[in-house]
Amino acid sequence: MAWERSEITAVSEITAILDSATNGIIVMNTETEIVLCNQTAARLLNFSATNAIGQKFTGILSNSCLERVLQTSTPCSEHIIINEHLVIANYSPYYKESQLVGVMVIFQDGRELQALQAKLRDTQTELTSLEKIFEQAYDGVVVTDTQGIVTRITNAYCRFLQIDPKEAVGRHVTEIIPNSRMQIVASTGKAEIGEAMNLHGKEAVVMRLPLREGDRIIGAVGKVMFRDVQELRTLMEKLHLLEHKLKFYEKELQRYQRHRYTFGNIIGHSQSLVKAKELAEKAAQTKSTVLLRGESGTGKEVFAHAIHAAGSRSGNPFVRVNCGAIPAELLEAELFGYAEGAFTGAKKGGKPGKFELANGGTIFLDEVGDLPLSMQAKVLRVLQEKEIERVGSNLLQQLDIRVIAATNRHLEEMVAAGEFRQDLYYRLNVFPITIPPLRERREDILLLSKYILDQFNRELGLTETALDPLVLELFLTYSWPGNVRELQNVLERAVNVAEGNKIMLEDLPLYLREPMRRQGNGQLNSLAQELAEAEKEAIIRTLKAAGGNKVKAAEILGIHRTNLYRKMEKYGLLDNR
Repeated sequence: MAWERSEITAVSEITAILDSATNGIIVMNTETEIVLCNQTAARLLNFSATNAIGQKFTGILSNSCLERVLQTSTPCSEHIIINEHLVIANYSPYYKESQLVGVMVIFQDGRELQALQAKLRDTQTELTSLEKIFEQAYDGVVVTDTQGIVTRITNAYCRFLQIDPKEAVGRHVTEIIPNSRMQIVASTGKAEIGEAMNLHGKEAVVMRLPLREGDRIIGAVGKVMFRDVQELRTLMEKLHLLEHKLKFYEKELQRYQRHRYTFGNIIGHSQSLVKAKELAEKAAQTKSTVLLRGESGTGKEVFAHAIHAAGSRSGNPFVRVNCGAIPAELLEAELFGYAEGAFTGAKKGGKPGKFELANGGTIFLDEVGDLPLSMQAKVLRVLQEKEIERVGSNLLQQLDIRVIAATNRHLEEMVAAGEFRQDLYYRLNVFPITIPPLRERREDILLLSKYILDQFNRELGLTETALDPLVLELFLTYSWPGNVRELQNVLERAVNVAEGNKIMLEDLPLYLREPMRRQGNGQLNSLAQELAEAEKEAIIRTLKAAGGNKVKAAEILGIHRTNLYRKMEKYGLLDNR
């Protein structure tokens, strides 16, 4: 068919117009020959628009619904996948003077539609999940619009209200919950939380919240917090119980970390004890390191507690460490703590050491003379720099601690023998306090005995226990090598074995009664002399058992070797060594 110039010009203009369209357009005659094709169609179908004119459409796109449109003269639509992309094709017949002359196909890029469909599926899935959660919720929840019309209500709430969910939705909230205030919350936008409400004869606790979309209120949601106030009361009772337990454990922790004794627990009026007590009271008002010295059992720990209790740190931790009771291989981790993974078996998260636990308070280093030399340098650094480093860590932690140390050993002799660092000795010996042994303050023995007996009587629920005069005389003449601790042990045993409310000689340990002899009239005979003889014999037997080793003999007797030397000199045993 020959085209006239005017027709060609018109076709060129139409083609230019079609090329500016965002959709692909192809026009063909009844012979399926392409007469018009824009660039968008060529791009979507992946062919050249210039070479398409005059070609058969079936050569570009086969298996289409074109033949059906030509036969039936009715439009159709189909989805085509080209290069994994969706293309939507809409076929429409066109007429000239009521006669079918061809078909026009409009192609639309379907990728936007695919994205919208995917988003729609995700939204639908999320909506379905939320619907399931809402329907399966145990709580009573109701949602209304701004007019108070119910739009959502949980099955659980419907069961409680004894109403069918289908009957509830679409009705005004007051028709199913007569005293509801949901419509008021929806109109005012003011939430109501923890309000009491009568539901089916039960007092319930509810909350009502306005639903907003931006700045606009679109409804309200109500939730039953407690279906019965009794549930709330039960919960409050459990909460109060937990609070009581927490307070109890806090007190126990404070009791564990705080002092147990004060200066009121230091009993005695002897001049030597009063002097030591006065020095300790002065030390309590300072931040200086205190070194408590004295034989074993004299009450060094009681003094340490009392100093802490009377100072400005009394409300903070009081941490006790027995340097002689912890194995040397564990002492560093015990004092300084360790980081996670510091060694095999280390606790997850690490563990704070005693110095760290005492931060802000006082640390009591008992038996400090038993510290291994390797640990003495590390303790010295803590005292000088007031900082620690956990085992297995390279992080330094600053400390604010007050140090009280105690020992029954002669540190000066240990320094001379190279067993104790001199610099650590001077760092500890800032405020020395010597606690006298019991034998040097015999005037306090009866007072102490009464105080200890009163404590035991209170603990055991006994009536007042007295001491027989012979027991009193023995107590005053005995040397008490174990000091106050030995007196406590003797009285505790006597209280438990005594038949009446008076402690007799036979209630005392055998080693106290051995040197005693009685005359026919029942009075003591040369008790002091008998005790001295017994002590001398005990020293001789112990030295023989120790092979002449005085250090070992002193340990067996429970006294310091200096004290042993003094006794040996007293009994003329030094020449027999």
